[in-house]
Amino acid sequence: MTLLVISPDYASHLYPLATLATAWRDAGERVVVATGPATAGIARGFGYEVELLPLGRGSNPGVIRAEEQPPGEDDLLRGFFAATRRGPVETLSFQARARRNDLLWDPLGTARRVQAVVARTAPDRVLVDHLAFGARLALTAAGVRHADVVLGHPSALTVADEVYGHPPAWPGLLRPAPAELAALHRLCCAVRDEFTAQWNEALQQLAPGAPESGDAFAETGEDLLLNYPGQLHDAHRTRHLPRHTFLGSAVRAEAPDPEVEAWLAASGAPVVYVSLGSFLSVRGDVLARVAEALRGLEVRVALAAGATPPEALGPVPDGWLVRPALPQVTLLRQAVAAVSHGGNNSVTEALTAGVPLLLLPLSTDQFAGAAAVEAAGLGLVLDPNAADAGQIRTAVAALLDPGTARGRRLRELRDELTHRPGPHRAFTALAG
Repeated sequence: MTLLVISPDYASHLYPLATLATAWRDAGERVVVATGPATAGIARGFGYEVELLPLGRGSNPGVIRAEEQPPGEDDLLRGFFAATRRGPVETLSFQARARRNDLLWDPLGTARRVQAVVARTAPDRVLVDHLAFGARLALTAAGVRHADVVLGHPSALTVADEVYGHPPAWPGLLRPAPAELAALHRLCCAVRDEFTAQWNEALQQLAPGAPESGDAFAETGEDLLLNYPGQLHDAHRTRHLPRHTFLGSAVRAEAPDPEVEAWLAASGAPVVYVSLGSFLSVRGDVLARVAEALRGLEVRVALAAGATPPEALGPVPDGWLVRPALPQVTLLRQAVAAVSHGGNNSVTEALTAGVPLLLLPLSTDQFAGAAAVEAAGLGLVLDPNAADAGQIRTAVAALLDPGTARGRRLRELRDELTHRPGPHRAFTALAG
């Protein structure tokens, strides 16, 4: 049996997909990963065959830098980073406008490439990233059954009267004014309609007479897998989802890192892990405020600085571990708290380790994801553009007590997520 995994050329997308595929690999089955050149090495590191398949203009092998992107994509990234400094609505509006040009990049060329990969590999099962719209369009047009994997918060797939790009929930300190939300809603509706027209036009060229979509953002494969704990998902939204499986999390295995292992083995204060992810680590101002806050606590800090140079963080205490990239899963297993932008990988990996979260959401589904963590009492949320070092310090200090109701809920969720890992759930869901 052959499993084909289709992923954009972004490490944050490929890692969970490749982790899910380990269930097939460990069962002795063939796994082929179709992705771009920046992340092909990650797939080979898992022991998979690789088909090179570009699905977009940009790429991210782990830490993204605008100057390393193709012309046009670099300016788009700089515009996005600037928008995050102006707040949630400005960021989401910028991202909505960008979707007019980037989600269905070269749809006919992409379709031909995807269908050629399918013909060469002859897969029995296909896992595809939900946000790889061009690949999913190609599979739909060709009538190839596929499992659509929502890697972000489940709101990445719209249900009922939701509009893509307009969060269905907000954390308490980041809820925009009604007029701002109304303007964002109008923009997202316009983009939805334009995107759906693009989808339908390409679909008719690929499969004349195929049923047209009323909302391309609500389209999904025959099998729907959500890389998220069902326990945190809003019950009302769950009732509106198509037939689905909540995977809980896709926590990858990491190669031993001697420096990190030695650091963890050293005696000292409790560990707090800090990361703003591969994109948003460019927000050195936020990381510097977090560093200032944690210098006032009796903790050791492991900080993934990403694109931010260490000197921008201020004085780094002896005993801290600061690198551009760190083995997140390994460090979360030893951490007593984590500070994050709220990306879905960071959230689900922390919850699988039973680690409470301070979330500083900046874009996309991070707002809905942070609202869910806040509502479940598993962490705290602050405005990354407004919170000062004192507020961040107070929030982290509140997370350090394991004896609270929060600690009990985290331990219960950790036990559930580790008892049936995401790869096992995915394999079982598609075994029929």
